Amino acid sequence: MEKRMLKLYSKSGTVPLKVVKGHFATNHSHINYYIDITTLKTRFSEAESVAKELVHHYLSSAVVDTIVCLDGTEVIGTCLASELTHSGFMSLNSHRTIYVVTPEYNSNSQLLFRDNIQPMIEGKHVLILMASVTTGKTINKSIECVQYYGGTVEGLAAVYSNIQTAGGLPVHSVFTPADLPDYASYDVHECPYCKAGQRIEALVNSFGYSKL
Repeated sequence: MEKRMLKLYSKSGTVPLKVVKGHFATNHSHINYYIDITTLKTRFSEAESVAKELVHHYLSSAVVDTIVCLDGTEVIGTCLASELTHSGFMSLNSHRTIYVVTPEYNSNSQLLFRDNIQPMIEGKHVLILMASVTTGKTINKSIECVQYYGGTVEGLAAVYSNIQTAGGLPVHSVFTPADLPDYASYDVHECPYCKAGQRIEALVNSFGYSKL
């Protein structure tokens, strides 16, 4: 995988994105690029750069009380909360602060928040943060989850997004299909690589990849 890894940079040149071209399978689809966001999620300096790229979308257009982090984006979410606070951004919750939380998944892959976390969602203005958005299925489930617990989704953010909107809201991302114009996501039964007899190289998800 590493031998074919390419590195893209954000428009500002501060955020590096590693990608590998091939034939990969996610939970929902087959894709022709594995987008490696590992260091962006775990290395503080890179997570901080991602946050600085995303923050300008929310400084004047939305109120944020809570950031819901998916795909292991808690470090980015913490940096984003810090950027919003440092920029003089005021939230409407009584503590004048921003919560950073992560949902759990039950045995049916449904998202849930425990009783002690629910007050950070109910009645709050919520920003949903993901590592990458391909088909939009996960982000739509996240929107439904926040709404179920009484929160209002004010924004959607990601490091990379293959879609522009979800649930009637724009998805703001550091990288878009314009940065990776030949990126493609296919239904499992319509994948041209499978039809051509090309084997899947790895199973990929938010945790990384497993070679086959």
